[in-house]
Amino acid sequence: MTHRSMRRQWWANVARSASMARCPARGMSTSCACAAAKERPQPGDLNHYSRIITQPKDQGASQAMLYATHGIDSDSDLKRAMVGVASVWYEGNPCNAHLLGVGQRIRQSLDNAGVTGYQFGTVGVSDGISMGTSAMSYSLPSRDLIADSVESCMGGHWLDGCVVVPGCDKNMPGVLMALGRLNRPGIMVYGGTIRPGHCESMSGTLDIVSAFQSYGQYLASGSSPSAEKVRYDTVRHACPGPGACGGMYTANTMASCAEVLGMTLPGSSSFPAEYDEKKAECDSIGQAMRTLLEKNIRPRDIMTRSAFEDAITLTMVLGGSTNAVLHLLAMAKSVGVDLTIDDFQRISDTTPFLANLKPSGTYVMEDVHRILGGIPSVVHYLIENKLIKGEHLTVTGLTLRENCERWVAERGPMPKNQDVLRPIDQPIKSTGHIRVLYGNLAPGGAVAKITGKEGLHFTGKARVFDTEDDMVHAVEQGSIKKGEKTVIILRYKGPKGGPGMPEMLKPTSLIMGAGLGHDVACLTDGRFSGGSHGFVIGHVVPEAQEGGPIGLVQDGDVITIDAERNTINMTNVTDEELEQRRAAWKPRPLKVTQGGLYKYTRLVSDASQGCVTDA
Repeated sequence: MTHRSMRRQWWANVARSASMARCPARGMSTSCACAAAKERPQPGDLNHYSRIITQPKDQGASQAMLYATHGIDSDSDLKRAMVGVASVWYEGNPCNAHLLGVGQRIRQSLDNAGVTGYQFGTVGVSDGISMGTSAMSYSLPSRDLIADSVESCMGGHWLDGCVVVPGCDKNMPGVLMALGRLNRPGIMVYGGTIRPGHCESMSGTLDIVSAFQSYGQYLASGSSPSAEKVRYDTVRHACPGPGACGGMYTANTMASCAEVLGMTLPGSSSFPAEYDEKKAECDSIGQAMRTLLEKNIRPRDIMTRSAFEDAITLTMVLGGSTNAVLHLLAMAKSVGVDLTIDDFQRISDTTPFLANLKPSGTYVMEDVHRILGGIPSVVHYLIENKLIKGEHLTVTGLTLRENCERWVAERGPMPKNQDVLRPIDQPIKSTGHIRVLYGNLAPGGAVAKITGKEGLHFTGKARVFDTEDDMVHAVEQGSIKKGEKTVIILRYKGPKGGPGMPEMLKPTSLIMGAGLGHDVACLTDGRFSGGSHGFVIGHVVPEAQEGGPIGLVQDGDVITIDAERNTINMTNVTDEELEQRRAAWKPRPLKVTQGGLYKYTRLVSDASQGCVTDA
């Protein structure tokens, strides 16, 4: 059976299962939100939603409570638009620690524009802190928790719109999914990227991936006192202040996607967290939000099919995170846009990889702002060269093309004599780094991040691990060796089996830090961080927990990955033997039996459908 026919059979089964699983309760919830969204405001009517509780005499209790809140002192105040400011704030994470203050500045801007702002918070999980531990199971589910909480606060309080303020990886898709579901005027303000770190014992810049790789480098250097000094200095100086992880990892990837989608003001994704430009952006949000309310520009007017295609294109150009596949699929669903993993491959086939950015390159997001002039300058260059269309509407009321033309007119074009972004005719790789693979290991698809630096083909013998700890111990003990082509299998890490589809940055960083990047490929039904690089393949569907072929692999099986033909197969295992292994396989009990993670495992779709929980 060919990989295409396997794919068709797999998706037929998925569709059949999904049809059987639909329940009336979930449909009722969706229809409730959509019913409110279908109402159209009258010209000049900015309080279209809040008026439902602020104007009728029979809602006196609602009004009584509002008189006790910020900015409501008179009857006329109750006629103002009420806009939420959703800060994904958490003091224990540099990506999010400053977002309470960012939100407060935005609320003041709303007040200055004659709009009543109400700040509220939601939770976010720090990938960098939880990585490599069981706590990573909470990371991807936090995306949907953020979406649900922002939707709940907006919907439950009849807010007329919302400014969403995210910082860490899952924040961006979470807040934008909420805006897409309710379809009320909204705008995103990215918390901004972190400054790069520096230390005496190492040249060049540091970031969070430097800290992850430091342990592998320590082992490879013989665990000597001098190696320990380098390791410690790296850890101590990798994160010098507030802001999201500095390379083209998931946070900066999704922020850039949000800007190209049209949901931020120009430059939002590339302004560093501590720069004056970020403060100025916050101060301008009030008037921008008022304009959105006046013109009734809503998320579904902005996040169109064309907008998503432009965002995918930028992701390929910049070498962005594979997590963009999961998140853009989920965001597209929230606004009713039909997007599939095959769309990513189609766009990847015709889009060059140009950016010399970490993790596979040299530079960080601060350099995109400082050297290139920001994401609008990059997008303007791509529009001029017909890679991006830029014809869709944005939160400014102008098209993406118009935003970028104004940006370049004010600031000048992207400089030519620089090493951050290659010319289109001199790419790092002529096609995109994200590849969608099919084969007898992944009949429902898998997502690879292959920049070409480690080659486009890989064949090696499988080393199977059901836990990260076992894999880490194998590297520590030296049983994974240079010169031996090995495909590390990390399984039972999918959305149900993980649970929560944890990222595998710790294993990939250990491999790269130990100098094994050319000898080892990593394959998982979990995810990879935007900081992962090397020959990595994740999002394997079906996952091991569901009886997928990845759960049937045995040590020594020969696995071939072809990033040109987009295939991934066990090449020494016949269909008959695979069926025998499948017959002997027994499902494992879920790792959780109650709580949020348990609910997640019962609701979540597979990775090829975006791991959504409201399907």
